[in-house]
Amino acid sequence: MDSTAIRARLDALIASRGEDYASLSRRLGRNASYIQQFIKRGVPRRLSESDRRILAGHFGIAEHLLGGPPPDDRITLSRPGLARAADDYVLIPQYQVRASAGPGALADSETPSASIAFQAGFVRDIANSPADALAILTVEGDSMLPTLADGDQILIDTADPGRLRDGIYVLRLDDVLLVKRLSPNPATRRITITSDNDAYPSWPDCDPAAITIIGRVVWVGRKLT
Repeated sequence: MDSTAIRARLDALIASRGEDYASLSRRLGRNASYIQQFIKRGVPRRLSESDRRILAGHFGIAEHLLGGPPPDDRITLSRPGLARAADDYVLIPQYQVRASAGPGALADSETPSASIAFQAGFVRDIANSPADALAILTVEGDSMLPTLADGDQILIDTADPGRLRDGIYVLRLDDVLLVKRLSPNPATRRITITSDNDAYPSWPDCDPAAITIIGRVVWVGRKLT
């Protein structure tokens, strides 16, 4: 798995628990800056097997999501009288993390709770990354109306941040998770953060170093009432 996706996923997990880099580093028996250096600077390039195992157990996720060997995570779904091949579907993890589309809120402290099955061909059509780089989060707030509504389920591509371009992203800013529209300036490399709802302010000319991109929103699911 791409190391950028692994670092982004680990950062999202830390944010979802309300934890900090230093305490997690100490849990691994490492110096206080170890996790921060891994996430922000890519040093070391890969987590060791023992660190990966401890982190996976701590967050309640499979080791392959942190760079371990990929499991056979495909399932078979069928309807009466219709057989489906095992590789027709992939499982996408669903996290109980609410990405604020309002003024900003601390992420929930819950761990990944479930997996949702998507048809493999559909996933390939909407995302350029492999299925293990995708995750499902919940939108909170109304600042992205009419595009995104409170309670919407969004599919994010955590391997996409390295290809930042105009679009909707989940990001971490000042220790809160937000879902906003980002517009990078190709000349200055600065970023404008906007809400689709005109009632909310925009943040022009932001320093990219102050923003941690968790993933690009590539799909949204909504319950109709």
